[in-house]
Amino acid sequence: MTDDAITAAADPGADFARRVLEWYDRHGRHDLPWQCPATPYRVWISEIMLQQTRVETVRGYFDRFMQRFPDVASLAAADIDEVLGLWSGLGYYARARNLHRAARAMVAEHGGEVPEDPEALNALPGIGRSTAGAILSLGHGRHHAILDGNVKRVLARHAGIEGWPGRAPVQRALWAVAEDRTPGERTAAYNQAMMDLGAMVCLRRPVCDACPVAADCSARNEGRTAEIPAAKPKREIPQRETVALVIQRGDDGAILLERRPPSGIWGGLWSLPEFNAEAELEAWVAARLGDVEIEPLAPVEHTFTHFRLRIHPRRVHLHGGVDPVREGADYGWYLPDDAPGGLPAPIRRLADRLGGAPHTADLPGINSHAG
Repeated sequence: MTDDAITAAADPGADFARRVLEWYDRHGRHDLPWQCPATPYRVWISEIMLQQTRVETVRGYFDRFMQRFPDVASLAAADIDEVLGLWSGLGYYARARNLHRAARAMVAEHGGEVPEDPEALNALPGIGRSTAGAILSLGHGRHHAILDGNVKRVLARHAGIEGWPGRAPVQRALWAVAEDRTPGERTAAYNQAMMDLGAMVCLRRPVCDACPVAADCSARNEGRTAEIPAAKPKREIPQRETVALVIQRGDDGAILLERRPPSGIWGGLWSLPEFNAEAELEAWVAARLGDVEIEPLAPVEHTFTHFRLRIHPRRVHLHGGVDPVREGADYGWYLPDDAPGGLPAPIRRLADRLGGAPHTADLPGINSHAG
């Protein structure tokens, strides 16, 4: 029996880690932006950006974010509008709001540093067990396991763990395997290797011939890579409808925006005034603008994780000195040539369709003189 075979028989977890690390040294990704250097702050930002978002998409956003917010202190001191502006297009905007809140907590409670204590990390907004493990291992060099989506797929197939990873019993089983196989040495490299293996080899349609642990992979050997891990149980995605009001100034074609409430869909972002029904919009227009023509525009659709949204835009051209703004609302005018921070993607598409890129000169908090 060879030395490798003896090691594998004595400690299967260590043998698994050895093979994964050998593969990583030859084929893994070593030049990702957040690896150069892999500081706790840079790892934290990248981990949040990478949640439900591909590496190729995140690269540019990460570089721009780092240029503007190179450390915890600069992020904590920023206005949330600027943070959302740099996040615009990445989606899942709660991630950006949580980053901002967590940075302020780090300044207030941890001396402006990303904490090394797991409990302290987990207490911060937007940081769960796997994200904390990534920060502690990749950023602080500590021995902690991770379990992101890619790692779940690798471990579920190799260990033959059936079921949807979102179910609590399946997740507990995966964490047990992850903890058992994470080595005490080169933990950061191993965790990065597992993420790379899931992203590059153990795909939904895996490239098993390129996998360093294929020989003893349960799913491969049983011909069940299409079944493991199980897909999320399907349910019909509900359709929601909303009516949005596009008020355009007659002199320059600027569009009126108002800030959405801090929580909920697009919380804290700039958007069009919305109404639940056509009659509600018409009553608001009649009360604020009088007898004006309301022009229907083509619907705009956007798919979220849990539902589809169809926006029915209705345009009104504003002439004269009428002030249509709701009392107490944050509002501003969306003008050509530049973009306001944190504009939802479907609203941006609609506004661009109506006449060029936006400009923020009249948006509150962004060189604004609006009310």
